[in-house]
Amino acid sequence: MEHFGDLLAGQVQQKKSAVCVGIDPRWKSLPESIRAGVDSGDRSAVAKATECYCREVIDAVASVTPVVKPQAAFFELLGPAGMLALAGVIKHATKAGVLVLLDGKRGDIGSTAEGYADAYLGRESAWGCDALTVNPYLGDDTLEPFVHGAVRHGAGIFVLVKTSNPGSGFLQDQVLSGENQGQTVFERMADLVQSHAAATQGTSGYGAVGAVVGATYPQQLAALRQRMPNAWILIPGFGAQGGTAADVAHGFDSQGRGAIVNSSRGVIFAYQSEQYKHLDWQSAVAKSAHDMAQQLGEATPG
Repeated sequence: MEHFGDLLAGQVQQKKSAVCVGIDPRWKSLPESIRAGVDSGDRSAVAKATECYCREVIDAVASVTPVVKPQAAFFELLGPAGMLALAGVIKHATKAGVLVLLDGKRGDIGSTAEGYADAYLGRESAWGCDALTVNPYLGDDTLEPFVHGAVRHGAGIFVLVKTSNPGSGFLQDQVLSGENQGQTVFERMADLVQSHAAATQGTSGYGAVGAVVGATYPQQLAALRQRMPNAWILIPGFGAQGGTAADVAHGFDSQGRGAIVNSSRGVIFAYQSEQYKHLDWQSAVAKSAHDMAQQLGEATPG
């Protein structure tokens, strides 16, 4: 069974890219050619068109992205038909040679957490995902079933540590007292992630347990890179949310490894921007992903 940390490292090296393309298919933003003739009130029809669009996005970026990140919410809102579309998107990405990180932010206790882990993690699971985002803020005991599930299925998890949204500081920046006095909540969480990453590391030096750290907080990202030397870092917030290549460079190690950078709107809706409006929509998506990979390459060491 392959080790997720090593598998991701190999994909990044093979494609010479740390681009993670977020698949967030907001219906009203899809190209007119996809939406034409589709009744927006017909969830089944919208789901089929959405799946078609996502497949074409994956085809456009497969050569330059090691991993895509479907956002479960945009499929769930379409009901059962949307979930069938999500299954089709996951299978298509896998066939295209792209790893699938499902952005579901799951988190629960005991057997429920085990159920989530077994449902999503691994190519042989019901959903066939290579990795899953996990919300650990119910406590450390909620994380353990996901860690064990990831190892058991040769998959990975990305744990929310310091997120990119403006309100993240409400909880994550709070300073602790007692035996952890002076630490912030997110630093405490980072230490927990690092312990699991070190315990599950492969030959690449990176473990099956990674962290989510936003590009919108570059100083904290730099500190967390040092704090979690064995953890892959998923960095959201690039592009539309304001994060730059210089910002996200802080998330890579000295050899330019250890991080993947997510862009959703900036890539999948690139045809809406002035920069790419002269291209057909799929070519705009492909060009945006290639340009992002180049920007990251120029900004990061190694």
